[in-house]
Amino acid sequence: MVLNPKMKYFIENLLPKYPEGYTPTLEDIRARVSTVPPGSVEEVHDVYDRTIPGPENDIPIRIYTPEGDGPFPIVVYFHGGGFVYGGLESHDAVCRSIVKTSQHLLVSVDYRLAPENPFPAAPNDCFTAAKWVYQNAVELNGDPTKLSVAGDSAGGNLATVVALMAKEQDGLEITKQVLLYPVVDHYQPEKYASYIENGSGYFLTTDAMALFSKLYVQSEEYAEDYHAAPITAPDLSGLPPAFIITAEFDPLRDEGEMYGAKLRETGVSAMVRREKGLVHGFFNLFSLIDSKEDISDTYEAIGEFLNK
Repeated sequence: MVLNPKMKYFIENLLPKYPEGYTPTLEDIRARVSTVPPGSVEEVHDVYDRTIPGPENDIPIRIYTPEGDGPFPIVVYFHGGGFVYGGLESHDAVCRSIVKTSQHLLVSVDYRLAPENPFPAAPNDCFTAAKWVYQNAVELNGDPTKLSVAGDSAGGNLATVVALMAKEQDGLEITKQVLLYPVVDHYQPEKYASYIENGSGYFLTTDAMALFSKLYVQSEEYAEDYHAAPITAPDLSGLPPAFIITAEFDPLRDEGEMYGAKLRETGVSAMVRREKGLVHGFFNLFSLIDSKEDISDTYEAIGEFLNK
């Protein structure tokens, strides 16, 4: 297939240019993200921020409420960013679009980031936040019997890890999981053909993934922990139905699709949809260039999955 022209334009004209042979640092990446102008956003009925108690510190969350009377089905959303950047603002447009197409109440979680707070800080924050939403759903005008988790990239990892933790612990029941181009394995570029095919020139690079992995799991104690790499979990049975969306020109494509296959092998319903011509992060990228209509059918598919 051919790279989508708008993705090609973004990569060639809107990404910063570094000298040949230079590998961007975490500071470079965070600075790049902080200076990207926000795209247009969709209006939803109500949006407000608050904090909730976390394992060590309060966790900021943003609550999006759709039109209507409720109680609404709920999505708890975890943003991407390699576990090292991103937050409530970086994924605001994506969250609004999911609310519009699904008519779900959505709670976006601003979990702690590495390297300042390495694994397992992020999954612990995310599980705590999802559990809080579940236990306070009525106060939020939500339906605790219809609570899904969702996330993109690193957030896709955290969404399915929270589903695993919910199976293993008490206090949280999850009905569905939406995983957008998730990272689900330890950094092993030699294991997946998509790393070889798409490891450079398509926004997310092999070098960036190596950096993120190093900064996220810093202790040898956690090197083999499947809560960092859910595809290595010894038992995936009993997880909620999954909708996994991958991108053709993404280093993470193959591990996301393999995760769907492993879920199905254990009896979990898992639908995998590969978006042709697109790169990692395309939900955010289309929002930044005000072209969300290019993936309106993808958002509609997410809404249909959440509502069936």
